[in-house]
Amino acid sequence: MRKKYRIEINSQMKNTILIPADLGSTQPVKVAFGNKMVEVACLPHTKQKIVISKDIQAELLLPEPELYGSLHAFIDSQTLFIGPLIGILTSGFTSFPLNPVGKRTTFFAKLLSVNKIVGALSFLFGEEHIDWEKGMIKGQFLMGSSWTTISVPFPNVVYDRIPNRRSEKRAAFKILKERMQTDYLIPWYNPGFFSKMEIFERLQQDDYACSFLPETHPFTSFSVMERMLADYGQIYIKPSNGSLGLGIHQIIYDRLQGHYYCRYRESAGENRLRRFTSLEVLMKHVFHKKNLAAMVVQQGIQLLRADGRLVDFRVHTNKDENGEWQVAAIAGKVAGHGSPTTHIHNGGEVKTIEEIFEHPEEQQQYRKELSETALYLSKILEHQVEGFIGEIGFDLGIDKEGRVWLFEANSKPGRSIFKHPALRDFDLLTRKLSLAYGVYLTEKAITTPEEIFK
Repeated sequence: MRKKYRIEINSQMKNTILIPADLGSTQPVKVAFGNKMVEVACLPHTKQKIVISKDIQAELLLPEPELYGSLHAFIDSQTLFIGPLIGILTSGFTSFPLNPVGKRTTFFAKLLSVNKIVGALSFLFGEEHIDWEKGMIKGQFLMGSSWTTISVPFPNVVYDRIPNRRSEKRAAFKILKERMQTDYLIPWYNPGFFSKMEIFERLQQDDYACSFLPETHPFTSFSVMERMLADYGQIYIKPSNGSLGLGIHQIIYDRLQGHYYCRYRESAGENRLRRFTSLEVLMKHVFHKKNLAAMVVQQGIQLLRADGRLVDFRVHTNKDENGEWQVAAIAGKVAGHGSPTTHIHNGGEVKTIEEIFEHPEEQQQYRKELSETALYLSKILEHQVEGFIGEIGFDLGIDKEGRVWLFEANSKPGRSIFKHPALRDFDLLTRKLSLAYGVYLTEKAITTPEEIFK
């Protein structure tokens, strides 16, 4: 699906499609949209557009062109494929037409707004919108600034935007996913949330990737913490499946005084720094109500600082329309005063590389190192993790010696960095790439299914 054509509907023709001559010499006898396929008379013409008779449009369940303008098209096995139709699966739908998914509606509106740029037709849906008997979905489409419901065939690909692990673990969701992938052979991209320990264990299988990993273990005993504090002077205790920086604690060991300090953010939003005479007392007072079995212990790194505050970096990578990884955005995150993390929710602040590093040589050097690291790790994870990964958000740090470290990899990265005025163009790029990868997967599933469904 490398070429886009404007789609036009004609109410005068019957059971006919007019196609540009440059689509190929093979004369198609069928047309497909999503998983819907009908027999049709295809006639060549000299114009660079595809003209579809009204009756064929109705059979295909093809929405009006005002939603998409142009779509990709190609011929394979005497079938004209038009699309792709990309289903964006999520949950938490409301009964309010103006806000179909509550607070996340704005994000999805922005995502669907790039349909015409990409040459794809994407829509939102949840499990409640699927009619398995008729093979149809009541898709939620963005038309201008409002939402409308249109019945469409099952999509060419599914872009997984399930918002949390709780929804992902539901039996109904697992059945839906299995049925679409197995019964309908629909490629499914960005499946699942990454677990911190699982990602680290996978990356440890590659010698070079290991060089970016701080020592990290599931919580097992105080003795591991004591040994790591003796080695590194500081450690972080994190929820294995946490997000937004919630529940992260920094523990610092003062060798001269023999004291232990714990920095964390309370549920009320206040940053705390407490001192203890022993690790046992610290754990008893700070972690007495926490499930330590769901925590990981990670080596603390002496990170670069900006204005005395810790700095790390979010690097977004995306697969593009050719199935290749590219860096879509890099932003610095500066920790809030007294915060153990750089997360925005903990008082952190987003800055560009140019705002953090004064000299152009430093800017170029660190941008290059962060990009190369993120691209290498993306390629390793792609082969180590099951399913099709279309985007990853890496949290990377640079220590005082200039070494790059990986703290986390997120399969469904947040977008708070794009609120920075200088990063808004990159926000658009990541949205375009998210759908462009769906174009790539669609073509591969049709032309070389043995590579997709192996």
